[in-house]
Amino acid sequence: MRALGAALALALTVGSADAGARLLSWSDLDGWARDDHDLARSVFLETCGDIGAEWDVVCDGARSGGSAKAFFETAFRPVLIGDGEALFTGYYEPELRGSRRQGGAYQFPLHRLPEEVPRGKKWLTREEIETSGVLADRALEIVWLTDPVEKFFLQIQGSGRVRLDDGSVVRVGFGGRNGHSYRSVGREMIRLGIFQEHEASAQRIKAWVRDNPGKGLKMLWHNPSYIFFREIEGLAENKGPLGAMNRPLTSQRSVAVDPAFVPMGAPVWIEKDGAAPLRRLMIAQDTGSAIKGAQRADIFFGSGDEAGETAGRVRDSGRMIVLLPVQRALAMAGN
Repeated sequence: MRALGAALALALTVGSADAGARLLSWSDLDGWARDDHDLARSVFLETCGDIGAEWDVVCDGARSGGSAKAFFETAFRPVLIGDGEALFTGYYEPELRGSRRQGGAYQFPLHRLPEEVPRGKKWLTREEIETSGVLADRALEIVWLTDPVEKFFLQIQGSGRVRLDDGSVVRVGFGGRNGHSYRSVGREMIRLGIFQEHEASAQRIKAWVRDNPGKGLKMLWHNPSYIFFREIEGLAENKGPLGAMNRPLTSQRSVAVDPAFVPMGAPVWIEKDGAAPLRRLMIAQDTGSAIKGAQRADIFFGSGDEAGETAGRVRDSGRMIVLLPVQRALAMAGN
């Protein structure tokens, strides 16, 4: 994980230079003084040791106790990277019905990564995988689900809980991809006039696909990306799913970012507008194929249906400020 942190730190140096970086003061952060800095620090410590050697002193400071607010203000400086307005969306960990065996309602499998899929290169598209039978009869199925639409959205989320027909729970996480870039089905449905811009929520898309079973499932093929899974063992049920740093995520404190601009594990100050404004210190502990750009973030809202309802409504503007170690922040801002 140290090597990962070093690589991401290098990516930050390159990417953010192109995006532009501006040093801010703490008073520029709307709502900073009112946040729960102790909770933010505890989430920061979940992944702090995995960021990279240059963060070791910062991590030691986080572990030393004292005022969490004073720790952040001493160890970091807030940096606004990129000039555009932010786009915030939400994601969650679904809980779906499933079985270890195919039969009855359980007809839609989650697959392990086949050995022939090339790493970092394109393989078959979603449509080709689902129509060719290339994964059939190979014992690649982890579980069988009852709903192809929920399977599609689970692949977008990247992790989930499957409650089996015997009452037990299986946790699944990202296991690989087919190499094709994510394409938004919602954007395509807006382009085709099926929905207006403000209507294309996850709930509305799911309902339309189910109401139009033939056209609906073909619509999902607009997204050629196909995600494979792995079974995750030893993760407590009260913990969130594992993010890109292989550590549990925390509801409304973990956020997915583009690591070309934001180092994994860095604190980020979120100023999300919209119907449910949010001003909160979160930690960049995850990534996503649709999360691209210096001002793009996906907020983790927890597990289950209620979290899904909340996450599905989020598509808001605002801004995101990255907290960087003092010397790094000053160097990026040209001070």
